[in-house]
Amino acid sequence: MKDFDYYIEDFMLYCVSKNLSKKTMKSYEQTLKLFQLYMEKEQDTKEVDKVDTKQIREYISYLRERGKYTVQVANADINRPHNRTDNGKNISMVTINNYIRNIKVFFNYLDEEHIIKVNPVTRIKQLKVYEEKKEPLQREDVKRLLNSFNIATFYGYRDYMTTKLLLSTGARIGETLSLEMDDLNFRNNTILFRDTKNKKEKLSYLTPKLSSELKKWCNFKERYSKSQFLFPTTRHTKMSVSNFEQNLRRICDSTGLEVTPHRLRRTFATDFLKAGGSIYVLSQLLDHSDVKVTELYLNLDREDLRREYLKHATLDY
Repeated sequence: MKDFDYYIEDFMLYCVSKNLSKKTMKSYEQTLKLFQLYMEKEQDTKEVDKVDTKQIREYISYLRERGKYTVQVANADINRPHNRTDNGKNISMVTINNYIRNIKVFFNYLDEEHIIKVNPVTRIKQLKVYEEKKEPLQREDVKRLLNSFNIATFYGYRDYMTTKLLLSTGARIGETLSLEMDDLNFRNNTILFRDTKNKKEKLSYLTPKLSSELKKWCNFKERYSKSQFLFPTTRHTKMSVSNFEQNLRRICDSTGLEVTPHRLRRTFATDFLKAGGSIYVLSQLLDHSDVKVTELYLNLDREDLRREYLKHATLDY
């Protein structure tokens, strides 16, 4: 039986053949390399067919107790643990569940390819996550946030318009930063997202006001940048998600708000429903595979449903 490196490389080639996104493949590889190092250093196990269910459960426990990057990675391209300020800090349950999912995908692949005789992840379950409900932004919070951008500067104006587009379309930040100038259609007030999560093009709609503001931004941008991207960096390259998130956090520091691109997306969804929009239409606008995903995404509890029912109910015989 060949060692971990061989089968991780084999699995990554399989991922390439499946045309998975670079982001997904990077997540798989990082997770598996860290798991491999744990198995070699803590469990003295170097072959994939020697991994058992108990060891995987011990790894999950290890992550919860020891924190981030405590297994030192020799290859600096994987995580650079020595240079990270979060080295050793707690890992969220969501992140650990991502690790579990990636490890399960890997061993399920080995099982399907008949590389291993016993699949150690068959009885491995995701951790129960009690996620704190993130409330959408209130109208006054949105105004306070938008008023905090310095639109006299290129980067301030860019981040302002990016934020407005996220609030107005419910788009994901990754697909928004991939937008190019040609994706805008001002005649029909539409915008085409190409770099979507499911790799299918998604057409979204612009209000006349937002369309007018985007047109002004495009005219401004073209005076300072010839980049094809709608929201480029000052070096005319594609802006990264982490870069935008960092800029947004900096703005939030001055406002006292806690805002992420995900919260902007949730604010759009909630406001759409409160305005009387259909959850079935919203599901398509959010690019969800099923309306049940939208229901889970909004995390509506019984009190939410009761309040909305009383607000919109019209049948009272």
